Amino acid sequence: MNITANENFKFQRIIALVGILLFIIKIYAWYQTRSVAILTDALESTINVVAGLIGLYSLYLSALPKDHNHPYGHGKVEFISASIEGALISIAGVVIIYEAIGELQNPRTVQQLDLGLILVAFTAVVNYLLGYFAIKKGKKNNSLALIASGKHLQTDTYSTIGIIIGLIVLYITKISWIDSATALLFAGFIIYTGYQILRESISGIMDETDELLLKEVVGFLENERKTNWIDLHNLRIIKYGSTLHFDCHMTVPWYFNIEEGHKEVDALEDAVKNHFGNRIELFVHLDACKEYSCTICSKTDCAVRKHPFEGKIKWTIENVSANQKHNQKLIK
Repeated sequence: MNITANENFKFQRIIALVGILLFIIKIYAWYQTRSVAILTDALESTINVVAGLIGLYSLYLSALPKDHNHPYGHGKVEFISASIEGALISIAGVVIIYEAIGELQNPRTVQQLDLGLILVAFTAVVNYLLGYFAIKKGKKNNSLALIASGKHLQTDTYSTIGIIIGLIVLYITKISWIDSATALLFAGFIIYTGYQILRESISGIMDETDELLLKEVVGFLENERKTNWIDLHNLRIIKYGSTLHFDCHMTVPWYFNIEEGHKEVDALEDAVKNHFGNRIELFVHLDACKEYSCTICSKTDCAVRKHPFEGKIKWTIENVSANQKHNQKLIK
């Protein structure tokens, strides 16, 4: 297990353990108050516990080294984990709606509301802080599982805050149906968050293009391009958990020998890894320049040039991602 994967695993273990503790606190708060709003919050925490354990196992699997059956590693399991978590969050929202409607029809008296408010507020603070740091570490280490866990925890916090507000109103007004109405209101928010996580995980499983990441990569390469990098095309980025597989075609002068061509690949790989870290695996296919490449090649010491240099092509998402060499759209 590498250092990054080990960090993710340890943090997810903390999330799982804290989730169990907060679930116990919420169950105790519900037992003391008999509030359906607090019960719905506790029900969502059961999802936190299950999702935390699933996330923990997925990070363990994703950190396993590549093997004969998994030549690209086991990182895809993080997307599966996040999809399960997103589905569970949505299911929790549906359960909350069911419970809230039932309680709305037959409201019951809430007891020891002051104690329940204190306990639930405590869990909200802990959940938010843990979620914040999970998202921060997940983005740093490119772990969808940690990001999903962090969003889940923060969603739990927002719904808990809403429930606390509703319970305060209930405490002041003594209107019993407010308890159920509060739970019903925030169930929709919970379902929407679950849908967002599920949608993101499915896009990862289906290798959907990450436009923001691709834009960042192309912008960086445009700024770092060397004279011998005449053209870059057929760029693709595929996510496998915290690892990004980056492959492209790069055009270099046709008269370069293998060693000279390999030096250009090394220069490209060093530039990318220095900026994005070791989470990227780079695969570069070298193409030899053609006669039409002369017009976009700014190499001044070329002894075999056929045509004068007219202007370079700015690398954009559209032309770098295309599976063809550039010979149009010159920048004068």
